[in-house]
Amino acid sequence: MHPFILGITGTSGSGKTTLITALLPWFRAQGLTVNVIKHSHHPLELEPPGKDSARFRAAGAAEVMVASPYRFAIVRELADEAEPTLAEQVARLRPAHITLVEGFRREAIPRIEVYRPAHGRAPYYPGDPSIVALATDARMDTVLPCMALDDIAQVGGFILAMRDHACATPGAGACHSRAVALAP
Repeated sequence: MHPFILGITGTSGSGKTTLITALLPWFRAQGLTVNVIKHSHHPLELEPPGKDSARFRAAGAAEVMVASPYRFAIVRELADEAEPTLAEQVARLRPAHITLVEGFRREAIPRIEVYRPAHGRAPYYPGDPSIVALATDARMDTVLPCMALDDIAQVGGFILAMRDHACATPGAGACHSRAVALAP
């Protein structure tokens, strides 16, 4: 299965995480597997201080895996290593029908912008050619496709149509558009 990768972008507080969280059960109901990658500019603290895994990491372990019968997580200290690219992060994940990405704004992937004019912040789409559509709570004067932010079936259907089109494009190689060429 080749990855179809799509970004969900927007200013802070616009509803990106809320949209992704609402889309996940909708995609699952369609029989699809979806991975999510969230980029953060802040240090990640996944373990409570003082727990064994945090103590191992603080003592110098390069990677610490915490495993249970229900899930596992790996925490890697980058130290002097460069931050992995989106392609490198996608390669670490189990194959899925769709990978949604929040963040990694410098990566060349198609994106849907979550935009709420009432928040008073300028949208990204006029100056960002990676944005292919808007999910919004207002009428917009743009040539981009606009979807109601609260219409999960409409947004999900749009994403599936993009995926199906990208997967059917001859010579695309992987199941994504030219803009999603994620060669490391």
